[in-house]
This record gives sequence, C-alpha cells and structure tokens, in this order.
Amino acid sequence: MPNSETMAGTSAAHSEAMIGLYDVHKSFGPLEVLKGISFEVPRGGVVALIGPSGSGKSTILRCVNLLETPNAGTIKVGAQTLAFSKRHRLPGDRRLADFRARTGMVFQSFNLFPHKSVIENVMAGPLIVKRMARDEARAIAERLLARVGLAEKAEAAPARLSGGQRQRVAIARAMAMEPDVMLFDEPTSALDPELVAEVLAVIRGLADDNMTMLLATHEMAFARDVADRVVFMRDGVVVEDGPARQVIETPQHPATQAFLAHFHRR
Repeated sequence: MPNSETMAGTSAAHSEAMIGLYDVHKSFGPLEVLKGISFEVPRGGVVALIGPSGSGKSTILRCVNLLETPNAGTIKVGAQTLAFSKRHRLPGDRRLADFRARTGMVFQSFNLFPHKSVIENVMAGPLIVKRMARDEARAIAERLLARVGLAEKAEAAPARLSGGQRQRVAIARAMAMEPDVMLFDEPTSALDPELVAEVLAVIRGLADDNMTMLLATHEMAFARDVADRVVFMRDGVVVEDGPARQVIETPQHPATQAFLAHFHRR
C-alpha cells in the first residue's frame, strides 16, 4: 500500500518549483500507469497535460494531491516535499491533510454536494477543514461566487444549474481553501460545447492572476493560448515538453504530431 516520507526540506535545484514531480512511478496491480514522470511548474506558471486517454494525465493530478499514492519518486507542492518508496509510510493525518489543502482540485464531474446550496458548497472547506468562523467563510464564498459570475445563484441548489455553472461553482469551492496551486482534470469534458467557453474564461482569469496551475485538457487552442508549457504524454511517459505554442503548432515528436493532427483537421 502507500508508502512515503516527508523530506526535511527541498534541494536548491527544486526550490523555485511550486509543483514538482521527480521520477514518479505509479502502478495499479501489474499495470504501470506512470513510468518515471519528471517535470516542474514554476510559481505562477501554467502547464497543460495533453495526450490520448489512458496516457496517465489524470493519474498525475491525483498523485500530486495524494488521492493516489505514487509507488516511487518525489512530489513537491509549495514548500513541502514528499518522497515515496517501499521503505516509508505516509505522514500522519494532520501533515497529510495540510499537504492536500495546498492543492485545489477540480474534477470532470463537479462533485458538488447535492443537498447543499451553491454558497454552502463553497463554504464547506473553510468551515470544516479550516474551522473558519461562519461569517468569514460566507464572505469568502460570496467574493468567489462573484468572481466566477454566479453571485445571483448563491442560494440555488446545484441541480438547478447548468453544467457550466456547476463547474464554475466547483472552481470557486476549490479556491475557497486558498490553495497554493490549482489542478484541473479535463474540466470541460463533461460539458456541452456551448458551455465550455464560460469555464475556460474563469480558468483564463486565474492564469491572468498568476495562479500556479496544472491542467489536463483536450482543448488544444486553450492550451496553446493560456498555458506556458505543454506536456504531451503517451503510455505513461512524457514524450514532448516545451513552450505551449511550439508544441501545439510545430510538435517535434512523431507521436505528438500524430495526436495533434486529429485536432488540426477539425
């Protein structure tokens, strides 16, 4: 099962990265999904993960916030670094919760609490995890709902919102924890095409505000225009990693070229 140790500090070489993966491996039974992944996201940087289904993009995101525990390698978020191997255990619950709280995660399927109003969904993390006073948590939630354009939906039930609106609530909920970094796992894949733009506009706004972000996406134009770098993955390895516009428009590796040809034909 999971095994890791908290490192005493970060090396000088890694000190500037807000997100760092160093030779990360992850297997599910006999299937090796990540085969030694290494890359960094600097403070305020935006890195887009692209590649076919099953390439390991979602697993990377789930490893960064420890929804999945790597079998080997090192992961850094902010000032905290965790190393993984068969010889070590996960840190204690409090240390683990603190590590996870530094990452805001937005999933494909929203994962809102259906029995809570929109504003209660956004307030939940600060109230439960941070034990914040209710008035303070509500003020944060109101500010974030206004930021994502949903101030008027504060008392609505999630079921009464469109998919795009629910995803915007999910982003506000993640931001309410004041994370160091944001992770997005195909945030528009469950949306009808006409709703995609409203969610991408919110993510673009976060990028403009220098939020450090790592996102898996199939929106190639968005990756080209918003990300600083694009990492193309296939079969659990990084095939190509470079400036976003270069990778999207003039990929160097034949596998990247073949993958992107599908999008360029549209």
